[in-house]
Amino acid sequence: MYSRTYKTLVAVPPLLWVGVFLLLPYALMFAHGFWLVRDGFLVHQWNVQNYRALFTNPLYLQVFLRTARIAASVTLCSLLLGYPLAYYLSFHAGPRKEFLYQLVIIPLWVSYLVRGYAWKTILGSDGVLNGFLQYLHITREPVSFFLYSPFAVILVLTHIYTPFVFLPIYAALEHIPRPLVEASQDLGANRSATFLRVILPLSIPGLLAGAAFAFVLSLGDFLAPLLVGGPSATMIANIVQSLFGAAYDWPLGAAISVCILLITISLLFATERLEKRWSFK
Repeated sequence: MYSRTYKTLVAVPPLLWVGVFLLLPYALMFAHGFWLVRDGFLVHQWNVQNYRALFTNPLYLQVFLRTARIAASVTLCSLLLGYPLAYYLSFHAGPRKEFLYQLVIIPLWVSYLVRGYAWKTILGSDGVLNGFLQYLHITREPVSFFLYSPFAVILVLTHIYTPFVFLPIYAALEHIPRPLVEASQDLGANRSATFLRVILPLSIPGLLAGAAFAFVLSLGDFLAPLLVGGPSATMIANIVQSLFGAAYDWPLGAAISVCILLITISLLFATERLEKRWSFK
């Protein structure tokens, strides 16, 4: 239908864009991981010292395990909030569906920093939450646990990434044929059985996509730990930021980045395989 010249002209610009702004930076980052910093200068000497330091230094393993734990907690909390909300909007919201859907999407229009500083104001020693607890005489003094802790990071990231979990789950629930639900009820199944044996299995692809979004985005987040985390909630992305910044150890930062990239690609690949396995045809 189209000539080979036309197809080439259409394909070359996006391929160049991907090659220059995606593949080339990845290649440079991969190369930096095998170089060294000596006396404050970057030395192009190929070696595996950075990867050896990454796997032998217990500090990096400790921070990565903390990051994975926080990302898993954010994923679980986002699913517990996003799935019931998506289910209600898809099956029970009725004429209010579009309005409630817009309310869920509106937080995405607000800047990440604005939401982060808002939570910092809420959770602070003189913040809204501590003031409310003291007003009700539940606590006598400000609770320091609310801010600069892993709890604060999990709370902020859950608030930020729940819409990203909600959207694919809602899309999956909307694509479930309603005659299947009606057939289940006609055959005598109650609401619980219909949900567990019809709705939940058919919505698993959306659930997996939402979980992948939440985990991957939380795994690479560095702003929330900076704003509300403190030393006890430092994540692996903060280590990378420090290495590329004040520490000026780009090779080690690149090595950590490559490992995070490989883990992310592996998770996305596994999620894609599971989604294809559970997809409704």
